Amino acid sequence: MSCNRHKIHFLRELIPSFECEPGCHDCCGPVTTSSEEMARLPRKTQAEQEAALEHLNCVHLGPNGCTVYEERPMICRLFGTTPRMACPRGRGPDPMIEPEAEQLVHQFIASTRQVLV
Repeated sequence: MSCNRHKIHFLRELIPSFECEPGCHDCCGPVTTSSEEMARLPRKTQAEQEAALEHLNCVHLGPNGCTVYEERPMICRLFGTTPRMACPRGRGPDPMIEPEAEQLVHQFIASTRQVLV
C-alpha cells in the first residue's frame, strides 16, 4: 500500500459519519479528489461526465443517491461534518469532526494533485 493510501485510510477514519436526509443530494456536485482516491472509483465515459457537469451533479450520483458511497472521496465525507461545510438541511454528526482532524484532511487535499471526479 502506498504512503498516500495509508494516509487516506487514516484520514477517512478521522471523519465522523452521519445519516443524510433520505432523498437529499444537495452536496453531490462536481468535486475534485486525489488520483489515489479516483483510482478506487469506476470510470465514467466522457458523455456521462459532460451530462453530470451540465446539471452540476457528481458523475457518480444515481437516482437513489451516491453509487460509490463506500469509496466516496474524502471531500464528500467532509460535507456536513464541519461548520465550514455545513449540511444545508442541518444534518451532521454529534460531535462534529475535530478541528485538528479537519485541518489534516485539508492539508492532504492541498498537498496532492486533484482531478475532477
